[in-house]
Amino acid sequence: MIRNYLKIAWRSLSRSKVYSLINITGLTVGIACCVLIVLYVKDELSYDHYHKNYNEIYRVLQAFRNPNGQKDAPPPAPAEYQVWGCAPVGPALKADFPEITKMTQFTSPVSLLMEHGDKRFQEANMMFADSATFDIFSWKLLYGNRETALKNPYTIVLTKTMAEKYFGSTNPIGEVFKADGTSLMVSGVMEDVPANSHFTFSALISMSTFRKIRPEIFDWWGYVDFYTYFLVPEHTNVAAMQAKVPAFLKRYNPQGSTDSYTIAFEPLKNAYLHSEAGRQPGPTGSLANVYIFSLVAAFILFIAGINFINLTTARSMERAKEIGVRKAVGAYQQGLIFQYLTEAVLIAALATVLAFGMVLLLLPLVRELSGKHLPYTDLFTWKMGVMLALTPFLVGVPAGIYPAWVLARFKPALVLKGKFESSAKGIQLRKGLVVFQFSLSIALIACTAIVFSQLDHLRSQNLGFRQDQMLVIDYGGDEIVNKNIEAVKARLANNPAVQSITASRAVPGDFFPNAGTSIAAPSGEMKQFDPAIYEVDYDFFGAYEMKMAAGRAYSRDFPADTAYSMVINEAAAKLYGYANPEDIIGKNYEQWGRKGTIVGVVKDFNYQSLHKKVEPLTLRMAPYDSKNKISLRIKSDHLSKTIAELEHTWAVMEPQRPFRYNFLDQAFNEQYQQEVRFGQIFGAFGSLTIFIACLGLFGLATYSTEKRLKEIGIRKVLGASVTNIVGLLSGDFIKLVLIAIVIATPLGWWGMHRWLDGFAYRVNIHWWTFGLAGLAAVMIALLTVGFLALKAATMNPVRSLKSE
Repeated sequence: MIRNYLKIAWRSLSRSKVYSLINITGLTVGIACCVLIVLYVKDELSYDHYHKNYNEIYRVLQAFRNPNGQKDAPPPAPAEYQVWGCAPVGPALKADFPEITKMTQFTSPVSLLMEHGDKRFQEANMMFADSATFDIFSWKLLYGNRETALKNPYTIVLTKTMAEKYFGSTNPIGEVFKADGTSLMVSGVMEDVPANSHFTFSALISMSTFRKIRPEIFDWWGYVDFYTYFLVPEHTNVAAMQAKVPAFLKRYNPQGSTDSYTIAFEPLKNAYLHSEAGRQPGPTGSLANVYIFSLVAAFILFIAGINFINLTTARSMERAKEIGVRKAVGAYQQGLIFQYLTEAVLIAALATVLAFGMVLLLLPLVRELSGKHLPYTDLFTWKMGVMLALTPFLVGVPAGIYPAWVLARFKPALVLKGKFESSAKGIQLRKGLVVFQFSLSIALIACTAIVFSQLDHLRSQNLGFRQDQMLVIDYGGDEIVNKNIEAVKARLANNPAVQSITASRAVPGDFFPNAGTSIAAPSGEMKQFDPAIYEVDYDFFGAYEMKMAAGRAYSRDFPADTAYSMVINEAAAKLYGYANPEDIIGKNYEQWGRKGTIVGVVKDFNYQSLHKKVEPLTLRMAPYDSKNKISLRIKSDHLSKTIAELEHTWAVMEPQRPFRYNFLDQAFNEQYQQEVRFGQIFGAFGSLTIFIACLGLFGLATYSTEKRLKEIGIRKVLGASVTNIVGLLSGDFIKLVLIAIVIATPLGWWGMHRWLDGFAYRVNIHWWTFGLAGLAAVMIALLTVGFLALKAATMNPVRSLKSE
């Protein structure tokens, strides 16, 4: 029986090659898109799952708030917490909470000059870590002992990639590096941190090394440079632990109040997609994007299924006599339904096989667009095998059930007498499905346009400083460079292509610390907050072409600036109670042991991503040993030659330090990589959605035109022009597209409004965006239907009427 059903299904497909091709192509593209999106979503949801203790690992979030006497303040909002915090909280938690079995801390990433033999590289993204790190996290150690690898001072664990860079495939245990002049012995080699981790690193240095270098900061509750993680037993009541935090802070926090400082516990499973905390150790994902792409996958497959339903029900007249004969000779309705479901499953099975091949071809492109690894091995897991095996049934049965039911209900008496016609309900259903298809397609076109418009807005936004042609040399705070910094700047500035130069601890877009800062308020009271801090030199404001809102910038005409003066931004002036920036000039301040007066207020500039409003910032003169980077504005002419000359000058003056540089505008715009990738992927899948919708429209238009050939012939004999006939055939479909525009506009506007809420600086959504998207859909529909209409309109009427 099954064999007979398959044979009949294959004959039916072979007999209607055009419609079978349209159905199979639409389902192939739809299934392939779904598989690719499933791979992307699976990767997003897999972050940190490889850790054995995934559900038992937590991290400490810390909130530093205004300690100016406010009592019984409400708990901090999730966005007020940050992952970056102080060192003493970790050991105190371990001592006070018996639930915590292991605790470890990491520092923020550091950049060090690593030397071994004749190999020397400035390595970024290295962290200091406690000895319990490998007890908590499941990173695989290739060489070394997990328990002791990070125990002793002046030891380092390399990732596999870094170890191969210096030692090839040999075991490097016991080898000694020079790290910025400090000797570090290799105590372990671990597998590279998987890409689906909420933070990564190139090497781990024992925290006991950092304790030797800066022992005082491990007792400072106000010094922020650590990420704290801990492990608890399974089924631990972490909410009960959180309830004990106020009492804990009263015992340990010197300020003794949760109004100024408090902590919260966040599970590792929330770190990548669910965390709202600031100062993350790595990039975070977007749960909204996961939902959006999941919906897009469902919509694409649904649209492909709609094509199948539309074409199958539209062609019901062709199969009416077949069904009538089958019923007349005794076929049951259930048997007919099963027969047509078999056809649907067969089409879906063919599409699934073709889709798998399409996925293999497109996976490299999706990797490039998404920035994800997405290995081919993910396609050959048992879970993927089960999903693909079930796909013909999960797609074919829902898509085929309605057409099968419609066809099986035909009455043989009416069919065999030639009195059967398509029902009005069926026609309206097909029209409704076309409207649904194009509503989704138009919404996707408009949303894609808005995403790219927002990205363009971010790139063209006036940041409050000039970022173009700014070359930044990262020398990692090299002590020799810092001792000689003015001479280095002078030699580099001698190059005729260099227009300005400055040295600083950080540049816009960089990681930066916060500093407890007290400034006299209008009332005369010293108020303390924790604004961000930049440490700069005399030339910083001029080199970046920043404007002053009040007072002055630092100047060599005022030698006391190096020890007593401070410049803040407008947001900081407002934070301390000064709406008019002029009023804060001359006010006293205290910051990190330095006392003096405010001499200037710089106009707000976006030193962070445009996802955020400009936050309070203090800019003080940097001590000689705290600078890390030199910024040079260079002419755009002969760029390669200029860089080569600067590299030569650097090699002559600072041979101990590699010439490592980047361009500020490129580095700053890397903050929007997630949005760029979102737009690219969204646009690609949106285009495929349009393609599938047009396939369905082409199929319906083909069938509609074929059914009206005699009508067209009669109209031409009676004098109808080609334009009249093209308008007649195209008009019905264009009306459906216009209805789709009306439906798509409010849906797309609502979705994009929610997406844009994540940006402090955003474009306005204009009505004409949806108008242009609708116009594009109308043009696509006209090209799709108009070609068939024109072909029918120019055909000789004798060919369609000769049988009469």
